[in-house]
Amino acid sequence: MQEREAWRLSGSVALRPEPFGALAYDFHTRRLSFLKTPRLVDVVRRLGDSNDVGTALTAAEVPDAERPSYLAALTTLASGGLLEER
Repeated sequence: MQEREAWRLSGSVALRPEPFGALAYDFHTRRLSFLKTPRLVDVVRRLGDSNDVGTALTAAEVPDAERPSYLAALTTLASGGLLEER
């Protein structure tokens, strides 16, 4: 996933807030995933309203040094079908 790409949470996915972050449940695949930090949840929630991934990372105040880790996490979520390209 690149910072200039536009993504969003898939329409079949619901997020349930948890103290550690959130549970993501896909109603089509019945797949359950864990978003392990509140900041990652914030980024995922912002994706749909942001121009691109980089804007969502900036809005969620992800430090520059941590951006590669967040991009990797978002790539994993996308490969599992929890995120979709816009």
